[in-house]
Formats: sequence, structure tokens, C-alpha cells
Amino acid sequence: MTDSLFYTADHVAFRDVVRRFVQREIEPFATEWDEAGGFPRELYEKAAAIGLLGLGFPEEYGGTPTDQFMWIVATQELARAGAGGVSASLNSHSIGAPPIARAGSPELKARVLPEILSGKKISALAITEPSGGSDVANLRTTAKRDGDFYVVNGEKTFITSGMRADYITTAVRTGGEGPGGVSLLLIPGDTPGLTRTPLKKMGWWASDTATLHFDNCRVPAANLLGQEGAGFMIIMLNFNSERLTMAAGCIAASRVCLEEATAYAKERVTFGKPLSKHQVIRHKLVDMAQRITASQAMLELLAWRVQQGESPVAEICMLKNQATQTMAFCASEAVQIFGGAGFMRGVKVERIYREVKVNAIGGGTEEIMKDLASRQMGL
Repeated sequence: MTDSLFYTADHVAFRDVVRRFVQREIEPFATEWDEAGGFPRELYEKAAAIGLLGLGFPEEYGGTPTDQFMWIVATQELARAGAGGVSASLNSHSIGAPPIARAGSPELKARVLPEILSGKKISALAITEPSGGSDVANLRTTAKRDGDFYVVNGEKTFITSGMRADYITTAVRTGGEGPGGVSLLLIPGDTPGLTRTPLKKMGWWASDTATLHFDNCRVPAANLLGQEGAGFMIIMLNFNSERLTMAAGCIAASRVCLEEATAYAKERVTFGKPLSKHQVIRHKLVDMAQRITASQAMLELLAWRVQQGESPVAEICMLKNQATQTMAFCASEAVQIFGGAGFMRGVKVERIYREVKVNAIGGGTEEIMKDLASRQMGL
């Protein structure tokens, strides 16, 4: 990393801090938390103490303004634990809180953001509905103005940190059909009429995921983020950073698969010699390394372009697909190299293998990414 054009000594120092945190606070418990279906709430405050939760947020609220590459460092170091469910819930504020920082009133930001960035409160983003995921313009959850309140009715599903979020940044329909009728409303987790149903998943077991039910929930009008009808654009602004972060995590998980498979191949003896001495295994490892290296280079170039003020939407969509396909390939090959041991719960490659599909679906499916990229390219 020190020889890279993109990383400074500060990036390297922060990488070391996060790596020690992951080794001490996450890796020893990853399997236990996966089986338990959650992790201790105290982990949020521990993460905040080393600066993880405040990355990219204003200093006045307890944050640390930073560049795209510090985000990459943090995301990729967290992924070294091979526990995507922990990373997903621990970082749910990274998609739930930016709209607050970007569009909330000064009073709302001063009241809410310090609690989130210190790890005392949990932030979530609620957009997806049972009737549709990425089709934000056609969401059905309504928020009707009633004096100083909005009355919210509807459902959201597949919500990361949905069971214990204290603040839920929620996409609602305040106007007519289409994107112009969409607004964002910050709904406190203790609002009367809000109920939650936990969901069981293929992977990310340690991440609490829920369906949220809003039944005549009265939310202060002061919790509106931005203007009425401006929610769609705020959500779209969130997507570039979300997809870059997802890609960074997928590439790092792929690298974990490569490292774990390489170590296993050197130790495991078959037919009188280590697996790594069999040409077919060496070729698998090289194929994995090739995809990881190409994906990382694409990630860093696009992060640099975003930092220059560009918005390369098409390329970011393609990067997300490139990264998730790389993860799928590396997870599959790693489990294959491990053989029966890779099918057993408790090893990183098995856990990562279960997490492949959520990355190819969340933040926009592979098919949506291709369609969005093609339209951006004028095809």
C-alpha cells in the first residue's frame, strides 16, 4: 500500500489501527456471532472509539472528514474477518446517516448525528418495500401531513439493522406518483405504531434484518430531510458511495478467500504432496489473484475520479458487478480447494460463500446495474 499513488502514511496508519481492532474485537467471535444471529451492541461504541463510525462526517458532530481511500481502507480491513453480517450492521449508519448530514435541519443534525457517530444510537436506511426494491420511484409507503406531523403507513423490508435501529431514514410518498412524490423522513425507532419482524437469511446471519410495519406512525414534520419531493435525488446521491463501498468489501472478501485457500493448499497433503504443488490448484489461485488485482485497480481509479468531482455512474455500476462476480468466483474456488473442510461451518470461506448473493442483489441487482450503465452510456 505504501507504494501506491493513492494511499498516504495516514491511510497506512489507520489501516493498522482497524486491523488490530478486527483481530481483537471481531475475528475471535465471528463464528459465535453468526450462530447467535447477532453481535453485542457494545461493538458500535468500540468502533466509534477508533474513529470508524465518524469517517466522512463533519467534525462538529463527532465525525472525521476524509477521502474515498480512507473509506476503502476501513471497509477492506473490516472484511478481513470474513464476517459480512457484522460489517453490514456495524456500518448501516454509512447509508442511513449521510442523508441526515446532507439534508437535515441544523437542529436535527445537532441532536441526532453525535449519538450515531459515538455508537450510542444505531442508524438504518429503509427504502426497499415488499412490492419492489430498487424501483424507488414507485414506492408505496405514504406520509400524509397532519399539522406538525406526518402520518406514516406502509412497510419496508430487508432492512439492515432493522430490528434495533434507533433512527430510521425512511423513503416515503408525500406527493403524487413517480420520483417527484418521494421524500425522506427520519423516523425514531420508538415511534408508536412501528413494529418489526426479524428475517432469516441465507447469509449475513450476524446482521439483524427486518421488515418494518408503519401503522399510523406520527412523525414530527421537523424530521423531514430536505424539502418535500426531494427524497429521490437524495437517495440517488447515496448510491455512488454505497456501491463503491460494497465493491471494496467484495474485493476484500475475495482476497480473504485467496489467502485462506493459499494457506490451506500449502498445508493440506494429497497424493503425497501439498495441494499447492498440484498444477490445477496453482492455476485456481492465480485465476483468483488475477480477478482481485483487476477489480482493486478499477475500484481505486474510480474512487480517485469521484474524489476529483466526477460522477462516473456507468463505471461504478460495472465495478459493482465486477466486484461481486469476483467474490462469487473466489468464494466458489476457495471452497472447492478446501474440499469437505470448506463445507463445514466455522471457516471463513464457508461464511463468505453464503454471503455472495446478497452483494449481487443489494444496492441494485446485477441486472439493474447493467441496465443503468447502458443508459448512462447512451445505448
